[in-house]
Amino acid sequence: MTRVYLATGVRFGRVADLDIDPAPAWALDGAGAQCLAVDPGDAETVYVGCRGGGLVRTRDGGESWEELDLPERDVFSVAVSPADGAVYAGTEPSRLFRSRDGVSRFEELTALQDIPSRPRWSFPPRPWTSHVRWIAPDPHDGARLLVGIELGGLMCSEDDGATFTDHRPGAQPDVHALAWHPSVAGRAYEAAGGGAAWSRDGGASWRAADEGRELHYVWALAVDPADPDRWFVSAAPGPGRAHGGERADAALYCWQGEGPWRRLTPEPLSALPYALSATAGGQLVAGLGDGRILRSRDGGDSWELAPVRADAILALSALEAA
Repeated sequence: MTRVYLATGVRFGRVADLDIDPAPAWALDGAGAQCLAVDPGDAETVYVGCRGGGLVRTRDGGESWEELDLPERDVFSVAVSPADGAVYAGTEPSRLFRSRDGVSRFEELTALQDIPSRPRWSFPPRPWTSHVRWIAPDPHDGARLLVGIELGGLMCSEDDGATFTDHRPGAQPDVHALAWHPSVAGRAYEAAGGGAAWSRDGGASWRAADEGRELHYVWALAVDPADPDRWFVSAAPGPGRAHGGERADAALYCWQGEGPWRRLTPEPLSALPYALSATAGGQLVAGLGDGRILRSRDGGDSWELAPVRADAILALSALEAA
């Protein structure tokens, strides 16, 4: 059984079993659900960030909800640390908040505002602002945290958020997604507007991973839990095609070892995969901007269309259960 949680920009959905459910069970209609994070210790606990609706939490898989005490209403990123259970939320304008237990009031990690490049952060569609697009707590070190600003850079804290370094060498500044490998310490990955990159030293420095990928506007990201040298991205020709409402001509790719990228979808996809999720059982699940869900059971070599149709899928998490 494969459970899927998804956020569509309008509402939250739960698919109890991707094999048989024809439609998600919907909740939070009109809340502007943008992002989500599942508690690593409890698959029924999900945090959902909403544009205009703040941060909400369910502890029963979406049956009931509670609003959490967060000062900002436009939440673009949320994460739960596998290392210590801390819950992080990133907002527009670019502010970063943390609750040690997901229940207590969220405190702002104000050191993010002290980064020298801060005055230059700017999101092109709304150039007067920017937002925290992605938060990646290191699963092996509770004091280490990666934060991606759209558009501003990839920042790192090694001291539990007390200080942050500015944009990391070799990384892309237009950050769309970040990830750590769950079992190999120090391995980190980035998908961004200018390409992709990865790190072997805990995010201190980054190296480009672009060889063999003809599409350079990279968005979604997933890592093979069993292999730190194997990861996946989605990409499109550019932001206009990706988000402009016309045919995206997007693709999914796999990087293995030292590369290059291998294209997994020979035919162009009409909609961008905004979300990728790799399960411990070897599945790869992609949520597309037109509401379709694609699934691979063999590492991306072949794909099937799930019997589920949703709204435009902005975020997705797939979980396997016995």
